[in-house]
Amino acid sequence: MNATFENRLAEVRRRIKAACERSGRRPEEVRILAVSKTYGPDCIREAVACGLTFFGESRVQEAKQKIPLCPTALTWHLVGHLQTNKVKDAVNLFGLIQAVDSLKLLLAIETAAEAAGRVMPVFLEVNVSGESSKYGLAPAAIPDVLKAANGLRRVDIQGLLTIPPLAEDPEHARPYFRNLRELRDRWRQETGFELRELSMGMSHDFEVAVEEGATWIRVGTILFGKRNTP
Repeated sequence: MNATFENRLAEVRRRIKAACERSGRRPEEVRILAVSKTYGPDCIREAVACGLTFFGESRVQEAKQKIPLCPTALTWHLVGHLQTNKVKDAVNLFGLIQAVDSLKLLLAIETAAEAAGRVMPVFLEVNVSGESSKYGLAPAAIPDVLKAANGLRRVDIQGLLTIPPLAEDPEHARPYFRNLRELRDRWRQETGFELRELSMGMSHDFEVAVEEGATWIRVGTILFGKRNTP
């Protein structure tokens, strides 16, 4: 018999709590982003009924169609790669853009946020592993991007995101999560940016991410079940 959404969420929270206990953290420091890409409004309403309010989408076009059909008092994060021609829509749809992977994109968000009359919270995506198949800024580029961001009025860089190499064993992700946390601590000292948020960990490795300092985990299949992707 399949577990209910409520049961699956309770199990994720239990595992977060245990990971926090192992690493001397408080569970309140870790927030769950329910990655709802490919799942319909009915699934989101069920999640909302269980107390979730933060949802993540990967594609602007899908989010544009879905968000108006969902409860209104939710905060939506964009977690997928954002093309510059979709920036205006993203700024109007989302409460936070988690995967800013270039200075060019950051500047485009600044322009769109100025036009929208808002300040846009963002995370910088850091390609800690150096994989050519992944989006993200090289760690060496981050200080210069932060320096450039000092002159921007309409973007608020709140933290960092990374995606480790895919591996069956969650422990293989640990050095990448740890590296991002250590880099963050160094950049804090060097740049003055607080970078308080670390978006690390997905359904298969979120416990390791929590142990290494994640403040946001991005989980979808562990909550909603297997995706019906084409």
